[in-house]
Amino acid sequence: MLENIRLSLKGIWSHKMRSFLTMLGIIIGIAAIIAIVSTIKGTNEQIKNNLIGSGTNTVTIQLYQDNWPADFSYTTPPPGIPAFDDSVKKEIQNLDGVAQVSFLHMRNYCDSLYYLNNSMTSCSVYGIDDTYLSTAGLQVTQGRGFSQADLTGSKKVCLIDETACSTGFDSDNPVGKVVDIMGEPFTVVGVVSQKSKFEPVINSIEDYYTYVNTSSGTVYIPDQMWPVVFQYDEPLSVIVRAENTDAMTNAGKQTADLLNGYLKVPSDSTIQYQSNNLADEASQLQQLSSSTNAMLIGIASISLLVGGIGVMNIMLVSVTERTREIGLKKALGARRRTILGQFLTEAAMLSSIGGVLGIIAGIILARVISMLAMVPVAISTPSIIIAVLFSMVVGIIFGLVPSVKAANLNPIDALRYE
Repeated sequence: MLENIRLSLKGIWSHKMRSFLTMLGIIIGIAAIIAIVSTIKGTNEQIKNNLIGSGTNTVTIQLYQDNWPADFSYTTPPPGIPAFDDSVKKEIQNLDGVAQVSFLHMRNYCDSLYYLNNSMTSCSVYGIDDTYLSTAGLQVTQGRGFSQADLTGSKKVCLIDETACSTGFDSDNPVGKVVDIMGEPFTVVGVVSQKSKFEPVINSIEDYYTYVNTSSGTVYIPDQMWPVVFQYDEPLSVIVRAENTDAMTNAGKQTADLLNGYLKVPSDSTIQYQSNNLADEASQLQQLSSSTNAMLIGIASISLLVGGIGVMNIMLVSVTERTREIGLKKALGARRRTILGQFLTEAAMLSSIGGVLGIIAGIILARVISMLAMVPVAISTPSIIIAVLFSMVVGIIFGLVPSVKAANLNPIDALRYE
């Protein structure tokens, strides 16, 4: 085998220009495939990061009616929707992929929310428990968080996020200030923000509307104070933090299924718990991106076929040129499999070198595309390995016909060949 490889490299080197032109089709095909795969992978990672952010891995599960978030701002919830306790929280905690869980009340729009004369009615209001901040990946950046006395003693205190701080308080320090929520005064005790900050990549107006949060911020109050502000208990929502990004979809669906098992609504009711899972949305966009580019990979693969035909052609020429050499080897006792192995090795080496050069060209091409089109790329190691193996297979398959022809030559006729 080593002798065959040495002879193959010697033959390729002795006809450098011819060998390079033969490899060109394989080089172009491999380069195109690696560049496309790298671009697809980079785009998918950008979609995933833009939608999910940097590692919070949280999924919100809330009541939906007719596939829209149920709104009980102006009506009482229907019967059959239970109030969940700690036993249900433990059940959720024990689900596969769930790292942490928290219950909360949610109002995405508040009819009356003011700081002095500044209206903050477009802010969301959440009623949270003692585990919400850690589950949602929030940290206190100013002031303090809720104490146990705040959560259990019915104190009118609240937290706000940085967005609500900037939109409602301008340059004022909000800590110690009083906001009016539905006519009830709440003292701001702290400001919270995400522990891991992430800015999505915005390349178009479509990206802007997809990724940018248009909320005016969120105000958090102890869940014990929710009935005081909104007069009655509204159905609880749930936020779960998955162990990792890949577990988000499963954790959200399992939690929704568990909560739906507690519902006692009529069978014809459209009310059910659903998970608001950004990982699902990211997956759908990734599938769209991948399916769109699958055709490009197919087109690029055609050049590999062209490259394989080039290998077959040059190997047929090589057999013709070396007919007397083959006859001499056979006359000296070389077996058919020896001749077959030599020419197959040369064809495989020819295409493998083309594959390696194609990989280098593909990586460079991917980087150039990234710089010119401002598209992220992620070099795929498996695609590189597959490309090398595929190029070798192309060489063996298309080199088989010339190799068999060489192995089947009659030694007497080969020696007499001019």
